[in-house]
Amino acid sequence: MTEEHDTSPRAKAALPAILQPGRNCWRIARASRAALLPDAASYFARLAQAFQRARRSILIIGWDFDGRIRLCPTDQTCQPLGAMLRGLVEAKPELEVHILVWSFAVVHAPSAPSELLLNQDWEQHPRIHLKLDHEHPIYAAHHQKIVCIDDRLAFVGGIDLTVKRWDTWRHKARDRRRMDPEGDLYEPVHDMQMVVEGEAAEAVAAVARSRWQRAQGQEPPPVPTTERDELWPPGLEPHFVDAEVAVARTLPAWRTYPSVHEISALTLDAIAAARHCIYIEAQYFANFEVAELLERSLRQPTGPEVVVLMSRRLPGTLEQFIMGRNRDRVLRRLMRADRHGRFGGYYTCTPSATGDIDILIHAKLMIIDDRFLKVGSANINNRSVGLDTECDLAIEAHSDGERQSIATIRRQLLAGHLRVTPEQLRAATVEHGSTIRAIRALQAEGKGLRDFAGVDPNGRTGPVIGTALLDPREPIGARWRRFGRRQSESATLAPS
Repeated sequence: MTEEHDTSPRAKAALPAILQPGRNCWRIARASRAALLPDAASYFARLAQAFQRARRSILIIGWDFDGRIRLCPTDQTCQPLGAMLRGLVEAKPELEVHILVWSFAVVHAPSAPSELLLNQDWEQHPRIHLKLDHEHPIYAAHHQKIVCIDDRLAFVGGIDLTVKRWDTWRHKARDRRRMDPEGDLYEPVHDMQMVVEGEAAEAVAAVARSRWQRAQGQEPPPVPTTERDELWPPGLEPHFVDAEVAVARTLPAWRTYPSVHEISALTLDAIAAARHCIYIEAQYFANFEVAELLERSLRQPTGPEVVVLMSRRLPGTLEQFIMGRNRDRVLRRLMRADRHGRFGGYYTCTPSATGDIDILIHAKLMIIDDRFLKVGSANINNRSVGLDTECDLAIEAHSDGERQSIATIRRQLLAGHLRVTPEQLRAATVEHGSTIRAIRALQAEGKGLRDFAGVDPNGRTGPVIGTALLDPREPIGARWRRFGRRQSESATLAPS
């Protein structure tokens, strides 16, 4: 893929729309402003600014939460998050804070169990409501990462307000600011969040309120539509102005609620629409439906390049056993299918005096042809298809300016991983006529990005035994009900 795509009106008109409400997204709503925040440092800093401007409502929906973290660890005056929220409600008599966290976070997530199980001092206020979400199928996780401010500003992405998330885009080795509340350093981590303003934020707030209602039986009180205070973080330059933003969800079937599979459909539809380049940053890359679609594309004489950034090592024995081994099998399939040199699988690292340190990729990002961008909480694994509760945002470009913004985001992210400037990446891409060949040329300096070369191309390519149990696509109960129906139908059709 070169940087000089065919952007003539005729070429643009020939491209069918990817976003289809009711099929692969819930709603498309207009954002007066939107921006991608490329790391937790920028997200936390902008969130702290937005919190200060909140007047009526702060609504937090998360997989995990820890009130001990500091949103601005470089600022000595920055209070821990819990104390910050307590101070805000004491200073603003109309402000209500609602925090909903996955119930199993107390044993599965990195936060301290006491932060969720014990009533901390900062929680002891009638307008602070911290609740655990028990309303999900067995083994399912509430995985959305949403913060809404006064229903008019919303943050959506892969970053929870918990420990071991803060980092800058430089991912410096042994950064003393990257320290958990116990005073222990943790390894570099890469993730991102999108912020939207206006109608798009209202749509996200509707998703968050619906989740609270499902978990607690009633919604938080809405913010009056007549109140429109300035909430956009000061100094933040938007990537998009007056843009259409799609909200896509995954919801498992539960009690009387039907399942929703918008994110899975959107992922597959976006990949199928690609013509030039598919750029993915993924915590998990272990979905075989996605693998099959990419495999078919790579076997064709012409088609898009596929660039995937992942973690080399996954934390936890169970994650490595299922997600890691299935990732290797997916990579093996794509390597075998790559007959025309259009696939690149990479991991990222940061240099140190004692050798390279791996960066944990926690992001969930997809960019297609610099005309489509999707970011959110959903991983490329089975759970995110139909078991866990997820929320993603997507933008499909409708103007040259929006296409340029998406291209700028992709170049900045990839250049940051390569530890070069976006201008160097663009020049190399034009010179070599290919993103992958540009990566290879820039890798020659040995910085940042490494080939995922440790996968034996001669191994197995199907799902690991136990995948259906440990990384299921749907609630266990749904499979049993379907099995029961088949047994009942067989008995009905059997000859007497």
